[in-house]
Amino acid sequence: MSTPAIEMRGITKRFPGVIANQGVDLHINKGEIHALLGENGAGKSTLMNVLCGLYKPNEGEILINGSAVEFNSPSDAINAGVGMVHQHFMLVASQTVAENVFLGYNRAGFILSPRAMADEVRKFGQDYGLAIDPTAKVWQLSVGEQQRVEIIKVLSRGAEILILDEPTAVLTPQESESLFQTLRQMTAAGKTIIFISHKLDEVLSIANRITVLRGGKVAATVDVAGMTKAALARLMVGRDVLFQLEKAKRQPGDIKLRLTDVEALDEKQLLALRKLSLTVRAGEIVGIAGVAGNGQRELAETICGLRPITSGTIEIAGKQVTDTSPVAMIESGVAYVPEDRSITGSAPNLSIAENMILKAYRSSKFSSRFFVNRQASEKNASELIQQYNISTPSSQTPVRKLSGGNLQKVILAREISSQPQILVAAYPTRGLDIGATENVRKILLEQRNQGAAILLISEELEEILSVSDRVVVLYEGQNMGEFAAEEADLGQIGLLMAGTH
Repeated sequence: MSTPAIEMRGITKRFPGVIANQGVDLHINKGEIHALLGENGAGKSTLMNVLCGLYKPNEGEILINGSAVEFNSPSDAINAGVGMVHQHFMLVASQTVAENVFLGYNRAGFILSPRAMADEVRKFGQDYGLAIDPTAKVWQLSVGEQQRVEIIKVLSRGAEILILDEPTAVLTPQESESLFQTLRQMTAAGKTIIFISHKLDEVLSIANRITVLRGGKVAATVDVAGMTKAALARLMVGRDVLFQLEKAKRQPGDIKLRLTDVEALDEKQLLALRKLSLTVRAGEIVGIAGVAGNGQRELAETICGLRPITSGTIEIAGKQVTDTSPVAMIESGVAYVPEDRSITGSAPNLSIAENMILKAYRSSKFSSRFFVNRQASEKNASELIQQYNISTPSSQTPVRKLSGGNLQKVILAREISSQPQILVAAYPTRGLDIGATENVRKILLEQRNQGAAILLISEELEEILSVSDRVVVLYEGQNMGEFAAEEADLGQIGLLMAGTH
């Protein structure tokens, strides 16, 4: 029997008051694609952070190709051929894409040629189907584009063992398949891939074997052959999961949101929205499909008053609100679930109770002159924690200590409790496990049934088609076409997402 590429034996990692991994054994064969599944908080990221040198285990050992190793830093791991693309990016916002790729790269030497660096990054982007502007500053990029930079950064260092955390979240179906082909070529050449994903369909199509973590322990390691999506979900969450939520047919009401020929600029002062027109009616979910960086963020921010438009009009319930302030948009009944829940969507160091009233603290319900009514704030938080089944020790817990799924519930609870006319939800299930994803989708459908007009921005076509009533495809800020969700064709939408009619 050949020596495994990776052996993790009895790995235990403790944090104050928490055992993130407990006695984990993981064996990954050379040249295989091994998927790692589990709910948010199951210990997947902690285990991989141990493997890539970010954390040192309290107990256990790691063997690479049969030899025991001890990583004191990620540079030790990359020198041993182990590289990871993290879910939370490790990039310097003020530097360019090319500078980030070469940052800390010994081969770069003392004298750097910006042109040579840009050319090499551009070549990696072309080779792996990860188009990116090497001269752009990282702070100018969308979340999806930043993930591409991380993938290129690890690939450029020639990692033999590549850990990918949600690598297809920013790709069209065609681009995902192209990446899968690249991964298969890499494993055929002897490289080893650890593939972390919440998309059970893609795990079943790309992986050779799957390890499921639950509560910091290994629940099972199984061969893909003979596994089903339902069986995997059951291993992950310990219960049956509804993949196709029941969406009752309903007649949408009056137009609540109307954009007419809207144009807006991005951070680089380039046109991000181009003569964009769309409508959303009461009791309707309109899904925006598109690859990251094609105007989704600018669309959401213009509707919420966070970004000015250069031309066109925005109407809410028939009233023109073009270029009004964010506070005025809130008062007009617009709620916003942003794509970056840790920074834009919440104040990480504030408590759950304080985050719950971030948009309502001015009201007489929660404040008296210059002081917040703590008793009212606590009562509000306790009710919402119970209503949305938020798992937390108390309402005074800082939100940075919550799992991704529970933080998303806090944001949804805050936005929905304002009883909005319009809810803009940008990537509301990104990075969430299958159980948390099911919960968020149920919440969106409940709001639809109560008459809210919902604009859903997502890169998950399966999510858009199962939850939305209508689908709008966005490419380079343009409306490429609209479809009734039940009549939409996946292949056609994928082509439109890539800019092909």
